Amino acid sequence: MSKGSVVLAYSGGLDTSCILLWLKEQGYEVIAYLANIGQDEDFDAARKKAETLGAKKVFIEDLRSEFVQEFIWPAVQANAVYEDRYLLGTSIARPCIARRQVQIAQREGAQYVSHGATGKGNDQVRFELTCYALYPQILAPWRIPEFYNRFRGRTDLMEYAEKHGIPVPVTPKAPWSMDANLMHISYESGVLENPKVRDLYDQSSADSKHLMQCVPVKVTHVKEGTCKETPLEIFCYLNEIGGKHGVGRIDIVENRFIGMKSRGIYETPGGTILLHAHLDIETFTMDREVRKIKQSLGIKFSELIYNGFWYSPECEFVRHCIDKSQENVEGRVQLSVFKGQVYILGRESPKSLYNEELVSMDVQGDYDPCDASGFIRINAVRLREHNRLQGAAQKKL
Repeated sequence: MSKGSVVLAYSGGLDTSCILLWLKEQGYEVIAYLANIGQDEDFDAARKKAETLGAKKVFIEDLRSEFVQEFIWPAVQANAVYEDRYLLGTSIARPCIARRQVQIAQREGAQYVSHGATGKGNDQVRFELTCYALYPQILAPWRIPEFYNRFRGRTDLMEYAEKHGIPVPVTPKAPWSMDANLMHISYESGVLENPKVRDLYDQSSADSKHLMQCVPVKVTHVKEGTCKETPLEIFCYLNEIGGKHGVGRIDIVENRFIGMKSRGIYETPGGTILLHAHLDIETFTMDREVRKIKQSLGIKFSELIYNGFWYSPECEFVRHCIDKSQENVEGRVQLSVFKGQVYILGRESPKSLYNEELVSMDVQGDYDPCDASGFIRINAVRLREHNRLQGAAQKKL
């Protein structure tokens, strides 16, 4: 007798291919769901593979446009960077994937949703916090004793795959895990768990102009004349340009939400270019004190994304605040990418707070230098008092 139907977030890789077959062995009817979020994937082959393994139905959903507009663009607006370096390429994709998974489960009347995230990683939290927010029943094989006692690691999975004729791209000679989407490619686990092992990259001077109105609306290659205007085209083109020049490559150790440190190797070419462009035009158009508050919100937003709280009330609140901060962030940034670096060449905006006459050393403008004397003396009061106290303390010694 069937235990019910489950919608499995399926990638076609080692873990989810084995999980699909294992769930069937346990008596579940499996609906395979594969999200197209920009990864280099043979989706027809993945469909055939899932069907061969016994999936009742297979859904392949093109989420690229909504991924860019509804998830990547808010991250760009926030200048979202986790622990000063990670641009959240995997983290930001999970709520996008899980949302559609829940929609399919509801439409198909499935009793459960499931995923292939391990019991030690962040993705189990990200998938399940999204799913619990929207759908109550979850199967997490890597936390089911019958599963993790049978499969102690990737070697056991590969042996199981070989036994059951499951073709997988991973071999014992190259046992690392790779996750790819429009935002980035990441590598982790296996030989990369040794932090001394040298890194590797798979994606990888041009001048371009970016027109931004809260979010990117146009990119133009100055020399070639190429112009892209839709969100998906803009982001794909920036990935192409940035990838050729090795932009956005990092090898880091980060703090997982569940409490352990892990090594991650990432390449985020388009996201890195947009981060530099947006930071520049934002500073050009945003009030100093507003930007200080917005920076703190960006840090909080990054942590919420990384930890899986996209569908939380606090994340919704922060997104609204960041949206409000972007009302005047509009303009054009010219930049160049070369040998892994992004160079800002110039910027212009109809809403700029930069006053060339006011700041000029050659024109006095509407500014009286004498006013600076009082400004400096007032700011020095605190410093004088601090040093007076320190001097008194030294005399007592």
